[in-house]
Amino acid sequence: MSEKKPKLTIVIPHYNGLKILDDCLTSLFKNHFQDFLVLLIDNGSTDGSQQMVRQKFPKVQLIQNEQNLGYAGACNQGIELAKSEFILLLNNDTVCPTDFLKEMVRAMEQNSHAAMAQPKILSIQDPQFFDYSGGAGGEMDILGYPFARGRIFDTVEKDKGQYDQLTPQVFWTSGCALLLRKSVVDQIGLLDEDFFAHQEEIDLNWRAQLAGYQNIVVTSTYIYHYSGYTLRQDNQHKMYLNHRNNLIMLIKNYSLNNLLLILPLRILFEMATVVADSILWEGKRGKAVLHALFDIFRHPIKIWKKRHAVQRLRKVSDRAILKNMYPSSVVIDHFVRKYLPYQCVKKFRK
Repeated sequence: MSEKKPKLTIVIPHYNGLKILDDCLTSLFKNHFQDFLVLLIDNGSTDGSQQMVRQKFPKVQLIQNEQNLGYAGACNQGIELAKSEFILLLNNDTVCPTDFLKEMVRAMEQNSHAAMAQPKILSIQDPQFFDYSGGAGGEMDILGYPFARGRIFDTVEKDKGQYDQLTPQVFWTSGCALLLRKSVVDQIGLLDEDFFAHQEEIDLNWRAQLAGYQNIVVTSTYIYHYSGYTLRQDNQHKMYLNHRNNLIMLIKNYSLNNLLLILPLRILFEMATVVADSILWEGKRGKAVLHALFDIFRHPIKIWKKRHAVQRLRKVSDRAILKNMYPSSVVIDHFVRKYLPYQCVKKFRK
């Protein structure tokens, strides 16, 4: 690494997709803010990505893994190597404007209580719309169902500036473009590598709140994302990871009293998903849910040890955490009451 520590280290986990990586790196090096180092963590690509990076982007530090460590494992590698004040975890299928890095770093410098931040995330396929993977900041209901400003389940809104004047505080920030304060990560720990992929960033955001920090969205800038490039939304393995990781996250982060109240209700919702999917749809999600529940019941001791480690970080009560969560069920409000994303967010954000 360079003797002079950069202000920002950009960590990009990568597994194949030469063209999207080229677009991502090209846009980064066009940014007005240049005090950064790029660490490309390659998870065993076989498409010539490494050669392209060496030839076209010699400033990028390439770390080559022999096997695919997943999003969490690759990001953790980069975080541990970083010596900068801030770390940006960035998907390889993103493209950013020239003011992106400057606006993100400035927002974190102006808010010392912020542990993590994301920009608005827009669809690269249709830039008028928010992207599935984070919209204008992540929210979560009390049962642990995540959604975003601008996206609930498969319903995605156009960006009309409707979220720009709301409080910047959100429950979680998307791993698609996640700016971390290095000192906070040193305190609360790395991404949970057992998650492999999906929702590990929400788990990290929750931990930051338990330690007394906030997570924010920076609406003064944005990034374009090619959502679903790595795994399509209807991929059964992706569904399994989302359900399994989400349930483990609840077990790790809730206080014991709230966990005993909420987890049984959440499992009822999961079983209702299995029944509904078997009757109304093709059954892939139901199978994914059953697989997730089986995995959790198979590893109770390991999960409880994770919970114990997280609870030792706690400086903030669940009463405070719950104030930052959607106060009812987003599943019922969206599918039964037909609330759109903006209606849900306005229900508890100002």
